[in-house]
Amino acid sequence: MSSLLPRLPRAVVKTMTYSVMHLTVAVSVAYALTGNLAISLGIGLIEPAVQTVAYMLHEDAWRRVASKDQVSNVEPGPYNA
Repeated sequence: MSSLLPRLPRAVVKTMTYSVMHLTVAVSVAYALTGNLAISLGIGLIEPAVQTVAYMLHEDAWRRVASKDQVSNVEPGPYNA
């Protein structure tokens, strides 16, 4: 594994290690709350997928806000007054 890491871009390695950390935290918190390893693993695997969709929706909402800000910052002219 160590011979593979130097060939991968730093961002890829960072993303992989963050994913492992995220999974570990999600499973640990779920286990602390439920005391059930099977449920905890299920939550730990499902939560990142749900979070990914939520992130995409969040980004889309912010993109729309930015688009509206750009339109509202346009100086009035003969065609956009």
